[in-house]
Amino acid sequence: MSQHHHFDIVIIGAGAAGLTLALELADKHTVAVLTKGDIKEGSTLYAQGGVAAVLSEKDTVESHIQDTINAGAELGNQDAVRFTVEHSKESIDWLIDQGVPFTRNGEGDHYHLTKEGGHSHRRIIHSADATGLAISKTLIRNAKNHPNIHFFADRVAIDLITTQKLSSSVSDQDNKVVGLYALNLENDSIEVFHAGRVALACGGASKVYLYTSNPDTASGDGIAMAWRAGCHVGNMEFNQFHPTCLYDAKAKTFLISEAVRGEGGRLLLSDGTRFMFEFDERGELAPRDIVARAIDHEMKRLGEKHVYLDISHKDPDFIKEHFPTIYQRCLDCGYDITKEPIPVVPAAHYTCGGVVVDEHSATNITNLYAIGETAYTGLHGANRLASNSLLECIVFARSAAKHIRKSDSNDATLDIPDWDDSQVTDSDEAVVITHNWAELRRFMWDYVGIVRTNKRLLRAKHRVDMLQSEINEFYSNYKVSSDLLELRNLAVVADLIIQSAMSRKESRGLHYTLDYPEKLDQAEPTVLIPSR
Repeated sequence: MSQHHHFDIVIIGAGAAGLTLALELADKHTVAVLTKGDIKEGSTLYAQGGVAAVLSEKDTVESHIQDTINAGAELGNQDAVRFTVEHSKESIDWLIDQGVPFTRNGEGDHYHLTKEGGHSHRRIIHSADATGLAISKTLIRNAKNHPNIHFFADRVAIDLITTQKLSSSVSDQDNKVVGLYALNLENDSIEVFHAGRVALACGGASKVYLYTSNPDTASGDGIAMAWRAGCHVGNMEFNQFHPTCLYDAKAKTFLISEAVRGEGGRLLLSDGTRFMFEFDERGELAPRDIVARAIDHEMKRLGEKHVYLDISHKDPDFIKEHFPTIYQRCLDCGYDITKEPIPVVPAAHYTCGGVVVDEHSATNITNLYAIGETAYTGLHGANRLASNSLLECIVFARSAAKHIRKSDSNDATLDIPDWDDSQVTDSDEAVVITHNWAELRRFMWDYVGIVRTNKRLLRAKHRVDMLQSEINEFYSNYKVSSDLLELRNLAVVADLIIQSAMSRKESRGLHYTLDYPEKLDQAEPTVLIPSR
């Protein structure tokens, strides 16, 4: 018999988006926060650079908007971009009120602002080079101290429960979310969470690629669950590859912040030659998609495994003060960034698409919200501007909270059946999961990576169709496990990425195909709608 939990709000994910929503709602609502592992784990924790916002008198809202539109290759939704930027300062003020220790300029009251690729002004507020860690620690501390916020660690969400799933007579228009099933990793039981509202704040899907800067939790769970429940999904072909991940076996997920290039870091070939100005007049400060493609091009042209990033020409004390985390991590791997260049490669970093939401983070399913990297708000367009992601988390989480407070309903709690596993058995062939997992991530890297072609996408589509058939058969016959659930979700997300990439007959932003190298005159988002 399943254990049942009842809350006003259930939030899946404890990053910046999820915890902001929890803290904004907890005064008048009971809130459950589910995490797959430790509550500290997630992409927010690893965000280095900072949060983009209009905080300087020399900067303007219009300038930030234009930089965002330009970086997004004119595909960003103008209303979403303006909404985000216009709410940037109040979001930073909220984080400061929460106690986030942003870096100050000397002993004064002003905060230090840095500049990153694609930005025309210094507008990145940060906490040294570990901004995500500072935000995460602060919000977790505040949430833990709130009596209405309850953490459920080691819970893997399986699927959303909607009125349409409980009754096939419910129309798409009247479909509502009422809860979810989750696997308790501590005892392998399936629990039922009842909720008037559910928010997906699960992060992105970069784990679908073989090489990624993301933690292991980034397996696209929220996007996949939303798709299976009937949500619209947008712009999944736009996957950002961070240009500069440390190339080292001991640091496979450690990225070198955009801010290193913002403060003068130079990209070099093995012979010490700079190359970025051959690809863009902004050199190392070009947007990430351009830098990643340039590095990929040079690596393939020369048959190299990596290029180099060099900031050793700057004062050593400046480097240690501004990049203490990067300095120490590189030193642990045998590289002293104050004296020598370090090897770097691109790695899957950010999912620009996701579950389609409005400015309140509401999906097309009533009472279901998606925030952070799980969501497609329209802000990023075809490429995310550096440090806009944490801003998006705060802005849209607070907007979702406002919307929930205004639209509280008194819907009667529906009966949700226990999880039925009476027809399945324990699997004795985990190798099937391991093999499919490795194959999926490999062909996504090879065929649906930084540079694409029609033939590569067709190969990928053929393989993902076969894999989904095998995975669904396995899912139907054996008891669920964390690895199986993640594999199932990754296969769904991979299929969405491939479908979206095949439908875009141009090269724009992060989607670059040799078969359609030019950009079309008119920019249109890619929106996929599940068939019932």
